Amino acid sequence: MGSMLHNQYFATAAYFTVTGLMMILFLSIFELVTRYRVWHELKQGNMAVAMATGGKIFGIANIFRYSIQEHASMGQALIGATFGYFLLLVGYFIFEFMTPSYNIDDEIAKDNRAIGFIAMVLSIGFSYIIGASLTR
Repeated sequence: MGSMLHNQYFATAAYFTVTGLMMILFLSIFELVTRYRVWHELKQGNMAVAMATGGKIFGIANIFRYSIQEHASMGQALIGATFGYFLLLVGYFIFEFMTPSYNIDDEIAKDNRAIGFIAMVLSIGFSYIIGASLTR
């Protein structure tokens, strides 16, 4: 398969497929650690959940971008991106910990768009820091 990744089109399809599957897995993990049900809230039109989830999607994709760019093999890229994802997950828990006066998940579930926006920007911001660190 390594030699097949030298073909630009095959490599693009392979990375797209693997990243898409990992995105589903990683979003499922986020779903497990939040107190609200992401897809139910999105169906109800909860914009705070949409922003927070959009930030997570962007963050995961950005980490994969850096990892794919930096690593020569699919396996190395997956390992780097998975490590980066877990750092992004830690960032989520730190955000929750740093706001002891209210619960982030509860505020997002109540459609508090200010909190949803901050959650989105934190995911995106952390993804740049994590991604840049993967390229060192």
